[in-house]
Amino acid sequence: MTQMHVPRSYWGYAVVLACYLINRIPSTVLHGKTPFSILYPGKEPFSLPLRIFGCTAFVHAPSATRDKLSPRSTKCVFLGYSTTQKGYCCFDPILRKQFVSADVTFFENASYFSAPSPPLPDLSSSPPLPCVPSTHIDVSPHMSAPPPLPVIPLSPSPVSPPPSLSSPGPAFSATDAPVPEAQDDLDLPVALRKGVRACTQHPLAAVVSYDQLTPSRRHFALAISATTTPRTYQEALAIPHWKSAMDEEIATLTERGTWTLVSPPVGTDVVGCRWVFVVKFRPDGSVERYKARLVAKGYTQTYGVDYFDTFSPVARLSTIRVLLSVAVNRDWPISQLDVKNAFLYGDLHEDVYMEQPPGYVAQGETRVCQLKKAIYGLKQSPRAWFDKFSSIVAVIGFARSSADHSLFIRKTASGLVVLAVYVDDILLTGDDQAGVDLTKKHLRQHLVTKDMGSPKYFLGIEISRKPGSLVLSQRKYALDLLQDAGLTGAKPARYPMATGEDKTWTDDSPLVSDVTRYRRLVGKLIYLTVTRPDISYAVGKVSQFMQAPRECHLQSALKILEYVKAAPGKGLLFQKHGHLRVEAYSDSSYADDKGDRKSTSGFCTFIGGNLVSWKSKKQSVVSRSSAEAEYRSMASTTCELKWMRALMVDLGEVYDYPLPMFCDNKAAIYISQNPVFHERTKHIEVDCHFIREEVLKGQICTPFVTSDKELADIFTKPVSTSFFHICDKLGMIDIYAPA
Repeated sequence: MTQMHVPRSYWGYAVVLACYLINRIPSTVLHGKTPFSILYPGKEPFSLPLRIFGCTAFVHAPSATRDKLSPRSTKCVFLGYSTTQKGYCCFDPILRKQFVSADVTFFENASYFSAPSPPLPDLSSSPPLPCVPSTHIDVSPHMSAPPPLPVIPLSPSPVSPPPSLSSPGPAFSATDAPVPEAQDDLDLPVALRKGVRACTQHPLAAVVSYDQLTPSRRHFALAISATTTPRTYQEALAIPHWKSAMDEEIATLTERGTWTLVSPPVGTDVVGCRWVFVVKFRPDGSVERYKARLVAKGYTQTYGVDYFDTFSPVARLSTIRVLLSVAVNRDWPISQLDVKNAFLYGDLHEDVYMEQPPGYVAQGETRVCQLKKAIYGLKQSPRAWFDKFSSIVAVIGFARSSADHSLFIRKTASGLVVLAVYVDDILLTGDDQAGVDLTKKHLRQHLVTKDMGSPKYFLGIEISRKPGSLVLSQRKYALDLLQDAGLTGAKPARYPMATGEDKTWTDDSPLVSDVTRYRRLVGKLIYLTVTRPDISYAVGKVSQFMQAPRECHLQSALKILEYVKAAPGKGLLFQKHGHLRVEAYSDSSYADDKGDRKSTSGFCTFIGGNLVSWKSKKQSVVSRSSAEAEYRSMASTTCELKWMRALMVDLGEVYDYPLPMFCDNKAAIYISQNPVFHERTKHIEVDCHFIREEVLKGQICTPFVTSDKELADIFTKPVSTSFFHICDKLGMIDIYAPA
């Protein structure tokens, strides 16, 4: 850095480059091997000629991104090598843009930065300068004055010496060069923002604490956070227990008669396969086993040839929350079951051929696997497994719920047993303990199941239960998301989206270069809303631009993550309230989308005093008045209430009174209760008849609620004055918050 006059602000890049080189230099400690070859056996590192750090580099500009008068290259400073693709990392301090490219021309003897100028002499000890007549130039009205110099705020840092006036170096000297920032238009599948140093002013320890948890719960939370899994077969080979897990999987597949080796038929598509790794934990947080799963690449299958029907239901997450709320209010015990290799119980009716598993192909072997059983990854596997499971539980009296076909209910004189299945994960509860034990025994006779006791980690949701209450959170998922985005040290945001933030979204903002990265981020945020209703509105707004997102949309999505950083462990609290009443809140924001003037609907529903479902969605048509927008939202809420009633009836609850749907718009309430049709309502006649019919049948009622008590307000606006008050009313709590 000193030789090339690189500013100290670039020291992080120098450290990364040094680490990159050390990992690729043979070590005597490793018996002449490189650290890279030990960490990634069988993987060849990117081979690029070594260059001098801080030298001048000209990055070639592709012809598609320039016109005839544009320069063919961009002058940059060389900062290192990419670890994710073959290319050099170069930075342009003038444009503040970073490049990763292999098409670079280097001038290694020329430093990008000029040497700092020597300090100015002490004028107080110098002889007086001779008087020179000053030359005064009048600025005429036709001459433009020079632009004003930027005002630099004072700071406690020492004053840098002025740049050399005679040096022909680049525009930036070593003392005033800007710090490179990671650009969002990089074509890299890496962090969305640059990482932060360990000495960040906003560490995770300030927002996450485990002091309030019981010892067993604390051990479990720390265990799932500290465990990492390999992503490729080559990474897994370096760790002995993963090799044993793969051997166990192959043995199980062979024992089940999953395939037979045959010569590949001519003209038949052969499906590929890969390994997926996961860690199974015991309730106390200790590692139960390392699971390696062979997954077929079903996305290469052809419809009508390799598969036909594929639909297979899974339990709605709203159903899971309803079931948990009922269990808490009725003091039902909850058990979690895991079916080992569940898909292997399904039979295939089509001829499907798959490549042999990686790492288990004999040298010179050319045969392929003709599958006899459904394995993970195939298009038809979920349907084959669900049909098999349905037939197994039907033997002992389970019937599907009419509201959710993945919810199985067994009613006897002794009580009720409820079973919810999500692929191969099962929740079992009820007030008939003998029926619960019978169900477990019956499943063990037909399937290889593992009774995991009270659920602690279900579908990525952490469940913490104590007598009379239960908390759902996605702490680990949120922390992993922050880590992937490089925001673990970011300053937490107070709100997920500021008021009027969407007004700053303009077409002048450049398009995001990597659309897949944006979609992946928003998709992960959507799943985070399973336990975070406070970000539903903001996530819904940024999800409207999945087709052609711009930088302004990306920044808003990152801001949601910064809000999540303020409380990664925040989730939903379910408490025992001694009843199972159903109620809903409906709201809308009129013409809030400045692009097409469409409104946003929002609702939330409660069962037993606990929030179980919510929605924030842009309406599909333009409403002509606030009452119309509110009425469309009420129609959507009515559908949810009808579904809730049907589900609760299946669970044995009887409602002989109308379910309340609170609304803060008197005009919409009046329309729902009276046969009003005129110029402003006749075009929404279908919604009018639908809601009014439910009101007349006594299924729902529409009481008025003042706007300050409208709990659905949080799903229709970015920020309201009662944002945190509504979050508390929704039952949101952070058990991981520092005391």
